[in-house]
Amino acid sequence: MPAGGGVDTVTRIVTAKMQTFLGQPMVVENKAGVGGSVAAEYVFTSPPDGYMLLASQPSPITTNSFLYKSLNYDPTQLMPIVIMSHVPNVILVREDFPAKTVAELIAYAKANPGKINYASQGIGTTSHTTAELFQTITHTKLVHVPYKGTAPALNDLLAGNVDLMFNELATSLELQKSGKARILAVTVKHRVPALPDIPTLEEAGVQGCDSDTWHALTAPPKTPADIIAKLNAAADKALADPGLLDTFGKLSISPGGGTPAEASAFIKQETLRWGDVIRAAGIQPQ
Repeated sequence: MPAGGGVDTVTRIVTAKMQTFLGQPMVVENKAGVGGSVAAEYVFTSPPDGYMLLASQPSPITTNSFLYKSLNYDPTQLMPIVIMSHVPNVILVREDFPAKTVAELIAYAKANPGKINYASQGIGTTSHTTAELFQTITHTKLVHVPYKGTAPALNDLLAGNVDLMFNELATSLELQKSGKARILAVTVKHRVPALPDIPTLEEAGVQGCDSDTWHALTAPPKTPADIIAKLNAAADKALADPGLLDTFGKLSISPGGGTPAEASAFIKQETLRWGDVIRAAGIQPQ
């Protein structure tokens, strides 16, 4: 993804701590395009020596296989290292959008089918699939406007060129606080401490639309197990670091962690879940 979005922010925070435990500098290189597939392909074809890793949101390692007729990499062969973080998603609308609540949004969308547009970080990203799930549940029809990442999508929302976005809280919170955009609801089970007055979607009457954005580290196929274990150990130490936890807390980011096996099981579960959403929404692969 481009610089400035959630995965970029999380990766820079986590790798800054990891490098102190590895004794090696970790450099973040942004390779945007095709919902993360450009970066995933680059890492997929890199030597499996632990020196080139993929830091991503879910799409390149879960949903892209359902959304593109062909990929130049196999997501199932990328080797999970760790889930770095989880971030609640929110419904973020432009400052002057007429709906002030989720109920008003649904009513407005039903009264204006196909006339409300929403931004996403790209086809297959969490912002896209969450919006599709929302439409399926609420029987509404919105127009998808995909971008090449969070930052350009938010820029157009602030400019009034798009109406709303199902975006991660970490990059939405300051826009809410400054009054530049408005958060109607959070798409997780419980209200978040940073937004005590903002309801969950369930509280707003929309059941079954739970969604957060998570960020993972994966390695090229056939990376030796001892290298995966070493990288995982460094990541787990980083994710338990008090300084990192303080930074995450200020951004309403929850730390991940755990074993590579746990990361692998989680990614498989998310792939099945969002694959079902994509099929139910009738999204055809490009």
